[in-house]
Amino acid sequence: MAGTASHGVVWVLIEYRGGWPLNGFEGLDLDPETKALVLSAAKAARARVLLVRRPGPRRRQGQSRWAVLRHEDSGAYRQQWGMWSQDEDLAEIATALGIRGKLGFPPVILVCTHGQHDQCCAVWGRPVGRALGERWPELVWECSHVGGDRFAANVVVAPDGVYYGGLDADSSVATIEEHLAGRIHAEYLRGYTDLFPPQQAAVAAMLRCFGPAGRNDYMVAATFRHGDHWRIRITGRPPHQARVDVELQAHHAPPCQLTCRGPVRSSAVVYELISIRAS
Repeated sequence: MAGTASHGVVWVLIEYRGGWPLNGFEGLDLDPETKALVLSAAKAARARVLLVRRPGPRRRQGQSRWAVLRHEDSGAYRQQWGMWSQDEDLAEIATALGIRGKLGFPPVILVCTHGQHDQCCAVWGRPVGRALGERWPELVWECSHVGGDRFAANVVVAPDGVYYGGLDADSSVATIEEHLAGRIHAEYLRGYTDLFPPQQAAVAAMLRCFGPAGRNDYMVAATFRHGDHWRIRITGRPPHQARVDVELQAHHAPPCQLTCRGPVRSSAVVYELISIRAS
């Protein structure tokens, strides 16, 4: 599971209380010009567009919310929120994608429950959404497809950019409670979205070896590759390890059906830990 988080540092969230099409926002019956504007701006910003809704019974009336979440290279988290009731209101998202946004917002907890994309996401995700929503009602949203259906239930903390997978109701509450306290554990970690797969796997291996740490307590300082062999250097802030070198070997797992709706058997890349040492 380590090394499977989708890469990206900008998210567009659009609250939509109706049924979610297979392809999410792109499949909604909205004003074509507005939808094209949002998608074009999101593509230019390399942002992921997700439909969201609160867990539990669906509200049909009242204004809905949208947000642009951004994780900067400095580690700062920025957000911009707005409201919409008419399709044309969503054009504000394009403007928000062009500015940095504001500091000081709490993180957003996204639980994938996109059953139209893969039924496992709904079956496993909805109980997790309910459990997290009861604990943090202002922070938690169900969301459309985030990638990695085979790891359902999937939870993304944004704009921290941290993916967790293989969760159930109990483990999700414990995992997010630790995350919000500045202690990210390796057990259910898929990866950090500002890193590439081998770097994600290296960070997970390091946390497994040396214990939990905050989102910005470590950074990847260097990455070396020789064929399928990777060496990742990670530097840490006190009281954590000052420098950790992680060696990984990439290989393909045996072919299998990766998702419930996967049409063919395919092989996933797995990163095997060869060595890890601190200095």
